[in-house]
Amino acid sequence: MARPAKQMQLNLFENASLGTNTAIGQWKTPGDTSRTKDRLDYWRWLARLAEKGKFTSIFGGANIGAMDPLVIVPVMAAETESLSFGITASTSYIAPYALARTYSTLDHMTNGRIGWNIVTSHSTSAAQAFGKDEVVPHDERYAAADEYMDIVYSLWEKSWEDGAIRWQNEPEMAFDPSKIHNISYEGKYHRMNGTHQTHPSPQRTPLLFQAGASKAGIAFASKHAEGIFFTAPTLEAAKKFSSSIRSKAAEDGRDPYSIKLFLGIMPIIGRTEEEAQAKLESFRAQVSVQGGLARFGNFSTVDLSGVPLDEEFKFEGAHYANSIQGVVNNIKLISEQGKFTPRIAGELYAFGGSNPRPVGTPEQIADFFEKWWREADIDGFNVNYISSPSSMEDLVELLVPELQRRGIYRKEYPVPGGTARENMYGEKGHNLLGPQHFGASFRWPEPTETIASDQA
Repeated sequence: MARPAKQMQLNLFENASLGTNTAIGQWKTPGDTSRTKDRLDYWRWLARLAEKGKFTSIFGGANIGAMDPLVIVPVMAAETESLSFGITASTSYIAPYALARTYSTLDHMTNGRIGWNIVTSHSTSAAQAFGKDEVVPHDERYAAADEYMDIVYSLWEKSWEDGAIRWQNEPEMAFDPSKIHNISYEGKYHRMNGTHQTHPSPQRTPLLFQAGASKAGIAFASKHAEGIFFTAPTLEAAKKFSSSIRSKAAEDGRDPYSIKLFLGIMPIIGRTEEEAQAKLESFRAQVSVQGGLARFGNFSTVDLSGVPLDEEFKFEGAHYANSIQGVVNNIKLISEQGKFTPRIAGELYAFGGSNPRPVGTPEQIADFFEKWWREADIDGFNVNYISSPSSMEDLVELLVPELQRRGIYRKEYPVPGGTARENMYGEKGHNLLGPQHFGASFRWPEPTETIASDQA
């Protein structure tokens, strides 16, 4: 598959958790501001900085103490014109009807700069928090998510036809009822009957992200995702994942490069090598091993609380109903490279997980980015920061100018003020799902003389 000419893209990962960055424990770092995430000034500053760096989006996840990004994003959108926002929401416990309305509303309020990171919830604690006894088994979660997608595509793409909004004085008609349709769905996991409450937003369907790395996850992603976030501890692992996604997309009849791939990465940047190393040691001193072990246990379902911190253990890499299979595979790969102890696991997952963590000058970090970007056949990076504001300011003030100097990173947004989809694909007018995308099949045909306006 020939790779089309393009420029590298960057997304900023921000988990919206009070006092918690991707690197757990860094709230103890002198000058760190992550404990102020419960105030709007933090988010206004972050949005302005990310847009200054021409980031494609701020991508949101979750941890304990997390703020609700659905509430925060409109504030950041008001501070920016072109930056987009990818918001994680689970198909496991949110009713599709409610999610469709929320994302349509956000897409309207941001002039089309909203993306949805589609996840299926994997933890028993989440299941119990939402009134369930147990988590649904892995592959069944994806089967249920497929039904979920049928419903939201129907609401976003089919419930309202183009031309339904009239604002006509005589005869009086705000919305043409013949072009607004009820959606009825009866499946194994979901059922719904109703009309989408919100008129079509600038993108209709928000820009779709996904992060599945299991066999079921890859199949789901090749069908639904436009952007995929993934982790890989080695360049070879990144190449393998990229190839698997592009091959599966081609097999499913999609342009393999219509899916944009973003690798998680945590750079530590200094003006000199010595400064970069000093930052690394400073950050390492604040790492919370216990916090990292909690994250490790959540992802892998392996409880290491009874194992001495420096006692070697063999990680078997088994997949369970409530483990994240892609993360488990990466942990197993890392554990096979040498001695593996609870302390190593805790430090690893308190310090960005299995993502690469290059340390060096802007030139050295840019070399690393460029090599992986080219050789792994990916579209960009989902950048994890360590401490705010310093880590993020280093990205924008030190790394971005070096990438721009090399001509591999944009100096302006492709579509200033455009939608999330336009700026990710770099094409003005590409605000809707592409014609090859499965969700586009739910769309009403272009009106012709032979198609009645009340077609069901």
